[in-house]
Amino acid sequence: MTEQQPDQPSQHDGHHSGEHRSAAGHHGDLGAALGFSHDNGGGHREGRKRVGGGCLLLLILIVLMGGAVVVGGIVGLDRIKEQFQGPEDYTGAGTTPVLVEVASGDTADQIGVKLRDAGVVKSAQAYIDYARAHADASSQIQIGFYEVRKQMSAADAFAVLTDPANQRTDKVTVPEGLRVADVVDLLVKHTKFSTAQFERVLGNAKQLGLPAYAHGNAEGYLFPATYAFAPNAKPADMLKEMVDRWHQAADKVDLEGSAQRLGKTPAELMTIASLVQAEGRGDVMPKIARVIFNRLDGPGNQAGTNGLLQIDATVNYALGKTGVAHTSNADLAVNSPYNTYKHAGLPPGPIEAPGDDALAAAAHPASGPWYYYVTVNLRTGETKFAATYAEHQKYVQEFQHYCATESDRC
Repeated sequence: MTEQQPDQPSQHDGHHSGEHRSAAGHHGDLGAALGFSHDNGGGHREGRKRVGGGCLLLLILIVLMGGAVVVGGIVGLDRIKEQFQGPEDYTGAGTTPVLVEVASGDTADQIGVKLRDAGVVKSAQAYIDYARAHADASSQIQIGFYEVRKQMSAADAFAVLTDPANQRTDKVTVPEGLRVADVVDLLVKHTKFSTAQFERVLGNAKQLGLPAYAHGNAEGYLFPATYAFAPNAKPADMLKEMVDRWHQAADKVDLEGSAQRLGKTPAELMTIASLVQAEGRGDVMPKIARVIFNRLDGPGNQAGTNGLLQIDATVNYALGKTGVAHTSNADLAVNSPYNTYKHAGLPPGPIEAPGDDALAAAAHPASGPWYYYVTVNLRTGETKFAATYAEHQKYVQEFQHYCATESDRC
C-alpha cells in the first residue's frame, strides 16, 4: 500500500480507519473552514455515514476551478491555476517591439518583474522559473537596453536577453582620472553626437545637476563608471547621468559631512580627491591624502614646504599635458593658479574625475607624519613616503636611478 501524505483524502473506502483519517473527517474540516455546519440539528455532529459533505466538496472544487472562493481570504483563479499548472506564459516570439533595461545588479526576479510590467511576459514567475532552470546562461546577461516584444514566451524573452547582439545600448566605460575634455572625446567616439553638442550641454550647469559649489564647472564631477545609455538618450541625458552617479558616490562617503569634519569645504575635498586620483592608486591613496592635509594644515615651515603642495599633476593640468610622469624646470615655471610649486594651498578646483577609492581616501586620510612622497617604480606603482626632506631625497635618487636604468617613461 502506498503511504499517503498527511491531510490528504483517503483513496480507500474507509476500511483502513486505523491508518488514515476518514474521507468524511476531511470533508468536515474543509466544510468548517468554508463556514458550512455539519451539525445535524440536534446539537450533534454527523458521523461518517453522511455523504452530503462529499458532494459538497466536489461542488466546491468545481467552483474553485471556475472562479474564486473565500478560504481565509480571496484566492484568485490565476493563483489556483499556477499552483496546479505552473505560471501562465505566452507562446511565440511576440508582437510589438519594446525596450527593457537590465540594470547593474538586477536579479532574475527583478528582470522578470520588469518584463511582466512592460507586457513582454504574461507572468514574472514564468521568466523567473525559466531563468533559474538555465542559470549558466542567465549569469551571462549584460547590463543595457534590449529590444524585446510584447506577449513573448518566457523562453523567447530569455533568449533575447542572453544574446549581446540584441543590445540597443550605447555602452561607454569612463575610467578614473579623465578630464572633461577626455570624457567628451570618449562619448563622441561611442555615440552619434558631436563634440559641439556635448559642449553646449556643459555650458548649461542647470541641465547637469551639478552641486552649487561646483560653480557650473563639471571638471571632476563626471563620475568614472560603465554606462549603458538608452538608444534615445541625448547628450544632456548622458552627462546628467554621470553627474547623478557622482552624487551617489559623494553620498556614499558623506562628502559634505567629511569635509566639515576635516575642516574643509565640499569643493576643497573634491579638489583633494582629484589630486589623490592623479597621484596614486590603491592602498597608497589614503597616505597621499594625508600628505596633502599635512602640507595644507601642518607646520609647513618646519617641514620646509611652506604650504606648497608641489604636485606635478597640477602643473601638467595647467599646461594641458596628460600622461607625463615627470615635469621639467621650464614646466614648473608656468604662471598658473594650478601651479602648486608657485602657489600655496589648493588649486582652484579639481583637475580630473576621482573615483570611489580617491573619494574615500580624501574623506578618510591615513594617519602619519609624512610631507613627501615619490613613486620610485612607475611599472609597479611603488611609492615611498617621508617625513623629512633628507629622507625624501634618498627616495628621489632611487627614482632617478630607476629612470636611468629601467624606464623611458620618466
